[in-house]
Amino acid sequence: MSGWLLDPRLAQCRRIYLRDAVFEANIGVYDSERAGAQRLIINVDLFVALSASTPRHDRVEEVVDYDFMRATIRSRLARGHVNLQETLIEDLAGALLAHPGVVAVRVCTEKPDVYDDVAGVGIEVLRFKDPG
Repeated sequence: MSGWLLDPRLAQCRRIYLRDAVFEANIGVYDSERAGAQRLIINVDLFVALSASTPRHDRVEEVVDYDFMRATIRSRLARGHVNLQETLIEDLAGALLAHPGVVAVRVCTEKPDVYDDVAGVGIEVLRFKDPG
């Protein structure tokens, strides 16, 4: 596991994740990338305080629903072309952190089709909600 999982700010959190979700995205700075959508693999880890994610009545309304992660990604991608993966992950991290139950978020994007001899090129960020 990654070292960031040992951060003490995550000790009282539950991790909710979206793994290897594949989207068609309009992303990139090169003319070939601007010509149309390309595959983009996105991984998200949401860290939710146990107090905000431990259901008492076994109802989805009592937790952070993972549909929220997928819908947030789809909504951002629907807004149109973005040049940089860095811009996209910052947008996604900010939108996901806006959920009141989320303490921290890790977002990773990967372009799998950039090079024939490379499985993927990507960017990753870990952000914590400002306690103030």
